[in-house]
Amino acid sequence: MDKSGTMDMQSEKIQLAKMLLETENPNIIESIKRIFKKNKTVDFWDELSPEQKNEIERASTEIENGELTDYDSFMQKHR
Repeated sequence: MDKSGTMDMQSEKIQLAKMLLETENPNIIESIKRIFKKNKTVDFWDELSPEQKNEIERASTEIENGELTDYDSFMQKHR
């Protein structure tokens, strides 16, 4: 992002902060809280089961070791 884009973003944040400080409407404040809670980034890895993590790690190791099957060979077995 260029400097003008960064300045625009900062300006928008300042305007939003001003509007938030000036409001007396509890519904607006609650809505903003919900937005932030909903948009909180969660690492999908933390939500996987131990079995799923192990499977992904095993697959990653197989890829690193060149233990691959190309698409055509895979599809021939399943047609």
